[in-house]
Amino acid sequence: MQRKSIHSSRRSAVMVGLLFIVGLVAGICSVVPVVDGADYLVNASTNKNQVLIGAFAQLLMIVAYVGIPILLYPMLSKHHKGLALGSVACGIIAGVFIMIGVIILLLLLTVSQEFATVDALNVSYFHTLGELLRDGRDLVNHVATTLAFVLAMFLFTCIFVQTKIIPRWLSVLGLIGSILSISASLLFMIRFIGLDATYMILNVPIAFQQLVLAIWLIMKGFNRAE
Repeated sequence: MQRKSIHSSRRSAVMVGLLFIVGLVAGICSVVPVVDGADYLVNASTNKNQVLIGAFAQLLMIVAYVGIPILLYPMLSKHHKGLALGSVACGIIAGVFIMIGVIILLLLLTVSQEFATVDALNVSYFHTLGELLRDGRDLVNHVATTLAFVLAMFLFTCIFVQTKIIPRWLSVLGLIGSILSISASLLFMIRFIGLDATYMILNVPIAFQQLVLAIWLIMKGFNRAE
């Protein structure tokens, strides 16, 4: 029975590690330069495949963001059911926001395709609509989604700290990275910073921690809880 439990824990660790890597890679692939550029209304429709690849990558992020806390729940709920359940709820909320972001991205593609057929009198209307969609996408992706998933990470990392099922230094790095990432999203939300170097720097620690944690879980698995 104990051997079966150890095998199950090892398998869960590997799956969680792989999902972290999927989330990181999908997050990178979800960047769509043609939508973020100045001439997005022209370039999005002419680079349709890039937009569709970005949308597909975001769908993969749903698998990772929802799957990680769900896979962790059976083990972590034994130590703190409230925090474990909260992390699952936040992961699901993050998945919903990602789907909203995908819908907005596809709407931007539609607007770009329609823009190519309009006359000069309607250009300002499409520019206004496009900017609203871009601002909405940024808020959904970099505020709502990030806050939801990072909060999920913060909650299950608190359990990691208590149980020491991963090294303490890795848990502490996760808590620090979560706080910095949440700060970046809040500062962006109030327009104190943009999607610039400051925003990226604040998110580097959590991305680095996720990568190291993924490798650790795949190679070594979870420690026995204390």
